[in-house]
Amino acid sequence: MNWNGKDIELYLKEKQFIDTAIVPLIPVSLGENLKQSASQGEFISLLTLHLERQFRGRMLLLPPITYLLETDEARKLNLLHEWEEKIKESDFAHVFYITSDSFWRDKNESFSDDVIWLPSIPLENMEEQFKHSILEDQVKQLINIIVQKWQNI
Repeated sequence: MNWNGKDIELYLKEKQFIDTAIVPLIPVSLGENLKQSASQGEFISLLTLHLERQFRGRMLLLPPITYLLETDEARKLNLLHEWEEKIKESDFAHVFYITSDSFWRDKNESFSDDVIWLPSIPLENMEEQFKHSILEDQVKQLINIIVQKWQNI
């Protein structure tokens, strides 16, 4: 389910069946890394939309957490800890943060939820059909990770 009025209405009715939250982590840079951060944002946004379609009715895709790429490490970690705390209060059994920002690559141990890092694939010059094929391949990898986590609890 997506973060929109119609899906949230359904979520509220079916909340007991929706045990997983997906949260994109997207860095924003307005300086020299502008193109890279925009490309990462596009990749993660499209990837999480494709993932939500695969598990519609089991997961809620929350809006992305955006932060300035240049923000210091402690502030980024505190931001995610705040979100983690609020999401846990909402009774999600599983929470997955998905990002292409290499900052998060080795930060999984800092959180009780899963931070999944994937290298970004530049999509801006691809034809739509090829773009969706690449995204579906990436989603298959994510599905394996998520299903393993579901089975471990």
